[in-house]
Amino acid sequence: MELKAGVGRANAFEVLGLTMDADQAQVHAAYRSRVKHCHPDQFQEKEQQEQAQEQLIRLNLAYEEAMRMTARRQIGMNSVSCEEAKRLAKRLYDQGRCENALRQLLRAENRDADWYYLQGSILMKLQQYASAHQSYREAVRQEPENLSYRRGAFEAAKAVQKHARPVQRAVDAVGKLFRPRAK
Repeated sequence: MELKAGVGRANAFEVLGLTMDADQAQVHAAYRSRVKHCHPDQFQEKEQQEQAQEQLIRLNLAYEEAMRMTARRQIGMNSVSCEEAKRLAKRLYDQGRCENALRQLLRAENRDADWYYLQGSILMKLQQYASAHQSYREAVRQEPENLSYRRGAFEAAKAVQKHARPVQRAVDAVGKLFRPRAK
């Protein structure tokens, strides 16, 4: 949607008296400050009221556009490409930092079969076997011929069955008490 009343994307911040790197709080504060100075109710003469109304419209449009742009910037900071997320997650996984690897992996903008396979591998290390199985199954669903994905799904299914037994659950619970926590 193109802005009306002469407020383009590039100068939405200028209308508010801000630079392009302003955040949402700064945009909101600048908007409120400027609206107080140009509100049409402050003027007695009709011509001044009309000019103030036009300025108010420009401010409203600039505010909406600047808030949209800052929101997009915030979302963009949190997400990365699938390949970048997998690369970072693999590095952390290799270092034994599985929880951090999972966090990095979840930042991916999209997910492919390899992403699900990597998620399954991380979840297996974290002993979240049922979730790992689901991840591997999704990888297999996307690429049915990949034997690594199938092997991962099979190993996760075996782990789910093994750890579903009451005695094994008790052994696992006691084992967790004596294992050092991963950082």
